[in-house]
Amino acid sequence: MHTHPASIRSFFLDGPAGRLEALLNAGSADATHAAVVCHPHPVFGGTLHNKVVFHAMKALHCFGFPVLRFNFRGTGLSEGQHDKGNGELDDVRTALDWLDCEFHLPLIFAGFSFGAAVGLRAACPDERVKALIGLGTPVAEVDNRRYSFEFLESCTKPKLFVSGAHDQYGSPAQLEKLVEPLPEPKKLVIIEGGDHFFEGRLKEMRETIEEWVAEVLT
Repeated sequence: MHTHPASIRSFFLDGPAGRLEALLNAGSADATHAAVVCHPHPVFGGTLHNKVVFHAMKALHCFGFPVLRFNFRGTGLSEGQHDKGNGELDDVRTALDWLDCEFHLPLIFAGFSFGAAVGLRAACPDERVKALIGLGTPVAEVDNRRYSFEFLESCTKPKLFVSGAHDQYGSPAQLEKLVEPLPEPKKLVIIEGGDHFFEGRLKEMRETIEEWVAEVLT
């Protein structure tokens, strides 16, 4: 892997519910793709500074891709109010639109937990998005919150799912049940010893993303 300049741009996206706080890790001049990484549930402390989100960004950035992170509505300095995953779909679309307009490159989507559940719904049907990464995808019902992933059954794009073996929001068996009927190409990686936040296993998670991107996109 190459190292690239760590230029970081802090700015605001013009979102449907007001300004969305954003950070862009600049890519190389010859970047082949641009990427967005979405954060976990804001009601439970999720922000663009989450460790899993940061490590996913680093994994994608090592290829020279510009990588955008942003705070969903009502999070950090982002305006608006949390909308239980509904309005947040439009926040993801705003981020994808901005990346497309700014770089005119094929896009990669990555999301962690809530960010995966919401973002995959926005990214799967978007023709500009060429690859999808779900980290700690929340397939179990938690606190009366249950996400539907039926839309993935028609998604033929390359898909990577990475979760910890002890993820309380999605057991290996539940994830296998989700991924098994999905169209190829797809890959499910279970990180042994990992929990939902990949505590102590962030390096393995990051390397898994890097290996998959190298295999699928480069």
